[in-house]
Amino acid sequence: MKTRTERDSMGEVQVPDQALYGAQTQRAINNFPISGQPLPPAFIYAIARIKAACAHANGQLARLEQDKADAIIQAAGEIIDGRYPDAFPIDVYQTGSGTSTNMNVNEVLAHLAAARLGKAVGANDDVNMGQSSNDVIPSAIHVSAALSLSRELLPALHQLEQATLTKAEKLQSQVKTGRTHLMDAMPLRFDQELGGWATQVRYGRERLGGLQSRLQQLALGGTAIGTGINADPRQAQLACDYLNRHTGLDFCPAEDYFYSLSSQDTAVELSGQLKTLAVALMKIANDLRWMNSGPLTGLAEIQLTALQPGSSIMPGKVNPVIPEAVAMVAAQVIGLDTAITVAGQSGNFQLNVMLPLVANNLLTMTQLLTNVAPLLADAIAGFTVNQEHIDQSLAKNPILVTALNPVIGYDRAAKIAKQAYAENRPILEVALEETELSEEELRHLLDPAALTRGSQQE
Repeated sequence: MKTRTERDSMGEVQVPDQALYGAQTQRAINNFPISGQPLPPAFIYAIARIKAACAHANGQLARLEQDKADAIIQAAGEIIDGRYPDAFPIDVYQTGSGTSTNMNVNEVLAHLAAARLGKAVGANDDVNMGQSSNDVIPSAIHVSAALSLSRELLPALHQLEQATLTKAEKLQSQVKTGRTHLMDAMPLRFDQELGGWATQVRYGRERLGGLQSRLQQLALGGTAIGTGINADPRQAQLACDYLNRHTGLDFCPAEDYFYSLSSQDTAVELSGQLKTLAVALMKIANDLRWMNSGPLTGLAEIQLTALQPGSSIMPGKVNPVIPEAVAMVAAQVIGLDTAITVAGQSGNFQLNVMLPLVANNLLTMTQLLTNVAPLLADAIAGFTVNQEHIDQSLAKNPILVTALNPVIGYDRAAKIAKQAYAENRPILEVALEETELSEEELRHLLDPAALTRGSQQE
């Protein structure tokens, strides 16, 4: 491979001739051949946004020559637009501050800006002016996560919630057997069951939205350890104003830089809420799998849309592939949250030193959940109800006898339930034989649709 010689404070390094990065990036490539997995593009874009914002602020403050500021901003815009994806190859598992990735972006922006201007632009002195990896990387975690939430995950959850509510409304007159402990329980309507799912999704969405105000506080301006060394005190607010104009969000300098550099509590909080959402989606996915089970020996209450052959050896088999994918996403999110929990404890004195892992895991969790939520919405919207089968099972559900407790007492009701189950007969038939109640009274008391209204029945 043809190379060129680049220099940094440690000396000379050979860099691929066509590479947009410089010596420090190459050192990191050489030092961290670990996973082969670079940080997510969304994180790189967030750093580029921050670099553009700081260049704008430093230009406004007359600390940075305006032509350099403009060139850096234009180069950052190209990165944000997705150009030069191969220019950011550094492994996730690198220096814990993310310095390598910060310098990678600095070097690429300096290279692009210099080519535009026809004169030197410094990666440290110009692009990184008034900044440190120690405030840029925590800020980029917040910026990338806030944008991913507002633009991707929250809309996807809204779509899932609305699809579930729409399906519930269509099924509001259809009654089925409820289950506790996976055993038959009192009847409920499909809209009641699906309404519970929709509420889980809504609460997950609201929890995530509720932490946006903390997520939009940025460490930017704290520089190395929180004191703001080498940064103009006005830079952070000017940079946040620039970010807000270009994102539509409400970023602001952190209330306490020593907190925002040394801890990742907000990231841990966000991770925990993503885990909570994953738990909710796994519950919904598993309900769908159980309801779809069969078609002959399972519950067979619903039929999910057939998407692909289910077996390489058993012809005609169709499996609940979307709920299974949702469950795997949920399991992965739960695991990534555990890693972030450990990473959050790694704030040693004035700096957390697991920042790249936090960034990678948060964005991976958010992207997985964003991608799977519409698939789950489609699965819920597309299933059909096997009402005839449900009605047959419901008529023989011995737990319906619960409605007779106030009339004949618990013990007599239990005896009727056991007899009906043992003889595989409807509760109505056995109750007619074992009580003094008329058929009309029993039909009224044992009406499954009425029982879904609890004690409000007439």
